[in-house]
Amino acid sequence: MSKEEKKEGKEKIILGIDPGTNVMGYGLILITGKKYSLLQFGVIHLKKYASHELKLKKIFERVTGIIEEFHPDTVALEAPFYGENIQSMLKLGRAQGVAMAAALAREIPITEYSPKKVKQSVTGNGNASKEQVAEMIKTLLQIKEIPKLLDATDALAVALCHHFHDGRIQTRGRNAGWKSFLEENPDRVKGLK
Repeated sequence: MSKEEKKEGKEKIILGIDPGTNVMGYGLILITGKKYSLLQFGVIHLKKYASHELKLKKIFERVTGIIEEFHPDTVALEAPFYGENIQSMLKLGRAQGVAMAAALAREIPITEYSPKKVKQSVTGNGNASKEQVAEMIKTLLQIKEIPKLLDATDALAVALCHHFHDGRIQTRGRNAGWKSFLEENPDRVKGLK
């Protein structure tokens, strides 16, 4: 879809990215008004590349290619979580930084969300498992089958989180939990009550 087609129809494309150094997930959703639909999702396999530097180069090239093909209006990324392995965290941060640089090089705004915020936004539970997130993404975006690698559904969750928050971080309403989530988001949970 060209930029001109999007502007005429008041549509917006969000690219969600779940950074990784072995597998990086990506997902694109199309926003038309308040409605959203799936455009594309997948993973970038990086395990086959021997050096970290080559992985970073491939991340930049693939993210740039996705941007050139789909012309997203914004990019939403999942922030690296703090683990005990400092080296893994540094590598993950570099992978995220390279994906950010690919978007920023084309002057596409980026927003970062914590893993907990993404899970909360999509499932109503900030501690949801990857499988629970994937099941909700399957329902929300009407995906026939959950992909083998859940990095792709995680990336779609990041894109949906961005849409649900309209690019700004918000805190939960009066109550936390599934019941509150259902009450506050009737349009997102059709048929799930």
